[in-house]
Amino acid sequence: MRWGSFTKLVSLLVMVAVVTVLALIPVFPEEKVPWLPVTKNIDLGLDLQGGVHVVLEAQDTENIKVDDQKMEQLLATIERRVNGFGVSEPVVQQEGERRVVVELAGIEDPEAAVDSIVKTAYLEFVGPDGEVILTGADLEKAVENILPNDQTVVSLKFTPEGTEKFAEATKKFWQQNIGIVLDGQVVQNPYVKEPIYNGEAMIDGYASFEEAHEVAVLLNSGALPVKVEVMEKRTVGPTLGQESLDRSTKAGIIGVALLLAFMITYYRVPGLVANVALVFYSVIVLALFNVFDVVLTLPGIAGFILSLGIAVDANIIIFERIKEELRNEKSLRSAIDSGFRRAFVAVVDSNVTTLIATIVLYYFGTSMVKGFALTLSIGILSSMFTAITLTRWMLKLTAHSRLIKNSKFYGA
Repeated sequence: MRWGSFTKLVSLLVMVAVVTVLALIPVFPEEKVPWLPVTKNIDLGLDLQGGVHVVLEAQDTENIKVDDQKMEQLLATIERRVNGFGVSEPVVQQEGERRVVVELAGIEDPEAAVDSIVKTAYLEFVGPDGEVILTGADLEKAVENILPNDQTVVSLKFTPEGTEKFAEATKKFWQQNIGIVLDGQVVQNPYVKEPIYNGEAMIDGYASFEEAHEVAVLLNSGALPVKVEVMEKRTVGPTLGQESLDRSTKAGIIGVALLLAFMITYYRVPGLVANVALVFYSVIVLALFNVFDVVLTLPGIAGFILSLGIAVDANIIIFERIKEELRNEKSLRSAIDSGFRRAFVAVVDSNVTTLIATIVLYYFGTSMVKGFALTLSIGILSSMFTAITLTRWMLKLTAHSRLIKNSKFYGA
C-alpha cells in the first residue's frame, strides 16, 4: 500500500471513530460529561414543557374607548413586555374584537408573570407644587444597573424634549424635592442638589436586580393604552406534550434506522458514507439550534425529522449520478468527480425551492408555523453543506485509500 493511500485510510478511520463518538452523545449521562450532550441547552415550547395561558380583555373607561387602533397598540405593548422578560417563543395574538391571548412557556411563577403583563407602568415626575413635570412619554430608555456600591438602580434617559423639561424643572425646583411616581405610588422623592442638564436620572430602592429589570422593561414598553382585565388564567402542563414528544422520538428513531439500513443495502459504500455524514449533519443542526436559540415545539421536531429526509435525498441524487458514470466505464475517482458535478445543480435547485417555501412560512406564519419553518430551513442549509462537501470528501477518501476498489460496492 502506498503512503498516500495509507494516510487516506487513516483519515477515514479517524472520521469513523469521531462519528461513533458523536452518535453516542445522547447516551452519555449529562452529569458525568456535561459538555457532550448538544441538546441540553435547547429550549422547549409551551406544548412540550408547559407554561401559562392568559386571556385578557380590553375594557372601555370614561376617558378611553376601545377601538382597532387601541387594540393594535395594546398588542404591541404586551408583546414588547413579554419579549423583554426573555421567555421562550411567546405567543401574543388577538382573539375576537377585544381579547388578547398570551402563552408563555417555562414560566416558574405564573402569578408574577401575569401581574407584570397587566401593570400600567405609568411614570410621572411631580414637582413640590404637585405639577407634573415629565411622564413616561418623555422617556427614551430605562436600564437596570448595579452601582459600584452594590446598589441596584434603574437609570433613566429622557428624549431631547424631555431633557429640556427636566433641565427647566431642576432649575426651578433647585434645593427642593421632585417626586418620582410609578403607577400612582411615590417610589422616590430625591432632593435636587443642582440643575441636571444631561437628561438622566436614577430610581433606587430595589430589593433585587430582577425587580429593577422588571420595572425597566415596563417603562420601556410604555403604559397600556387601555384598561384590561384578566378573563382566564391557567397553568398548562407538559403531560400531553411529553407523550407526543416520546411518540415523535420513537417514530423518528424507527424511521432513521430504516433509512440507514436502506442506504447501506441499496447504495453500499456510498450509502455507508451517507450515513456517516447524516450523523455529522444531525450534530451540526442541533449545535445551530443552540446558536440561534431555537425553541423546539412539536412542529419544530417535525421540521427536523423532515430535514433528515431532505438530507438523504441530496445524497441519493448524487449517488445515482455516480452509478451512471460507473456504468459508462469511468474510473472510480472520475465517476465520483463527475457524479458530484452533474448532481450539483439538481441538489441546489431542489433545496433552494424548499428554502423559499420555508421563508414564506416563517414570514406569514404563526408562532408554531415559524418554529417548523426555522428548524426546516436550518436543516436544509446544513444538508446542502454535508452533501456537497462532507460526503464528497469522505467518498474521495475511500476511493484514494484503495480499501474498496470494486465498482459493484458502489452500486454499479
